[in-house]
Amino acid sequence: MIASLASEPIAVGNRVLFEELGIALAGEKEIKDGTEVLVSRGGRYLGSVVVRDQLRPSAAAAAVKSLQEMKIQVVLLTGDTKAVAETVGDQLGILKIEAGLLPEEKTRIVAEQVKKGKMVAMLGDGINDAPALSEASVGIAMGAGTDVARESADVVLIGNDLTKFVETVRVARNCRRIIFQNLYGTLIVDTIGIGLASVGLLNPLLAAFIHVASELTFILNSTRLLPPREKRKPEHADHIVVPA
Repeated sequence: MIASLASEPIAVGNRVLFEELGIALAGEKEIKDGTEVLVSRGGRYLGSVVVRDQLRPSAAAAAVKSLQEMKIQVVLLTGDTKAVAETVGDQLGILKIEAGLLPEEKTRIVAEQVKKGKMVAMLGDGINDAPALSEASVGIAMGAGTDVARESADVVLIGNDLTKFVETVRVARNCRRIIFQNLYGTLIVDTIGIGLASVGLLNPLLAAFIHVASELTFILNSTRLLPPREKRKPEHADHIVVPA
């Protein structure tokens, strides 16, 4: 950001901006454990503000690990410095990191993966994530994110719990698996029925039995998607009052 106060230009930004403006940093060393925001006034470097990101409690390494166990490659795309990104990546167990990205660079990386035929899910919550969210196969915005991110996404998570996203992917995969099981099962049963009918071994009674039995089997197979019922604990009275 560049503004003017009392006819003096004030600049706030990163080292790239200060290099473009020709503002000397007087040997100031780059901060490695946070996002560095430099400040100048009248072309003179004043100092810096360091912003350190704290991981959300829900952004636990367990969520990332669960996605990786499902053979999903997790990539961290961030506009923060490489040092900050690597620190966060180490805490979460993310092996592939792209740091120092502008919004258009995030969009380009996502678009390249989509063009390669990969199914890309992009999770984001900021204004800078909006273009990449709309470019992904499935854009997912965090519930507490910006309005622009939510409008650009296909799915909005309620809250910021990443474990909910993991559970959603797991349920979706189970649903897809059962759909194909039922589809292939139907094709197999119909093929057997056609074969028996072609040689004269399929009478109406047997045909009805095969049809009903197969339909019940597929329905029971689909019930595996239902969430398990929680067992209710029996309520025990501490005192029993008997009226006189």
